[in-house]
Amino acid sequence: MAAPVKSKVDDLRPDVRTLTIGKALNLGLRAAMEADDKVIILGEDVGKLGGVFRITDGLQKDFGEQRVLDTPLAESGIIGTAVGLAVRGFRPVCEIQFEGFIFPGFDQISSQLAKLHYRSQGRIKMPVVIRVPFGGGIGAVEHHSESPESLFTHIAGLKVVSCSNPADAYWMIQQAIACDDPVLFFEPKRLYHNGQLKSEVDTVTPSGPLFASRVVRSGTDATLVTYGPSVKVCLDAATAASEEGRSLEVIDLRTLSPLDLAPVFESVRRTGRLIAVSEAPSESSLASEIAARVQQECFYSLEAPVLRVTGFDTPYPPSTLEEHYLPGLDRVLYTVDRSLGW
Repeated sequence: MAAPVKSKVDDLRPDVRTLTIGKALNLGLRAAMEADDKVIILGEDVGKLGGVFRITDGLQKDFGEQRVLDTPLAESGIIGTAVGLAVRGFRPVCEIQFEGFIFPGFDQISSQLAKLHYRSQGRIKMPVVIRVPFGGGIGAVEHHSESPESLFTHIAGLKVVSCSNPADAYWMIQQAIACDDPVLFFEPKRLYHNGQLKSEVDTVTPSGPLFASRVVRSGTDATLVTYGPSVKVCLDAATAASEEGRSLEVIDLRTLSPLDLAPVFESVRRTGRLIAVSEAPSESSLASEIAARVQQECFYSLEAPVLRVTGFDTPYPPSTLEEHYLPGLDRVLYTVDRSLGW
């Protein structure tokens, strides 16, 4: 009897896997460790536990305790250790359990990690990745739902990126690890295991260059520019707006420092309108910088002022109020109405 013909898509395309963002990050870290034995993961509970979000699950078992290190609860110690490892030729990947815990390591990040390459006139490279789960929407307690990314984009010498889908998660973490500059890698934690975002990931062909933004939905009436967890919100808003005959273009920044605004400028010159969406507070933020740069470059194309939909300029609220704090679908659509009605 002849062998049965395989018909499953996964069997026909063995290099394509259907993944969540969390699993894509796990496999991306695994691929980086397999490719380079100088890649070391360190952080609180990243070993046996696999991290509080299980992103490093199974890595210590397969690569050993010398390459996946459980550290004390001391973020300054984690970053300081990573700096020393990088000086000795390693490529450390640090995990900060929650974004609100990163501040004890802020001095090491701003004073050492960001400066050593410049201070040594290029002789010392700093290939350090700091993984930072960020954003709200998980009903957490104080210090567990922050959006501090704008703070780090102000620091010269750091690269800052954020993924929003499984393909980018898989490839961007590997590209960040391969980069010779320090990279803060902001991960939308509420989307780690979101089944709605589960999608096919080509594990052979990269999803794109690391420091480049991308149009993820084309449109003609207004442009939404965003990143991280807010990409899904903007795509949902574009879908809802289409039911009313409005065509919204959505751009995923992906890179927060350096900003790649060329696709944004090109889009705004066509649509005439821009709304910047972010969970971070609006004061002195990425949204502010984008608004200023677009106004400077696209002044004569604008049909309305650049508008922002952001978190409020307050400390992050208790979980019972976070739905009111986060820029959700209704606030985005309301702002689109304001822009189109100008």
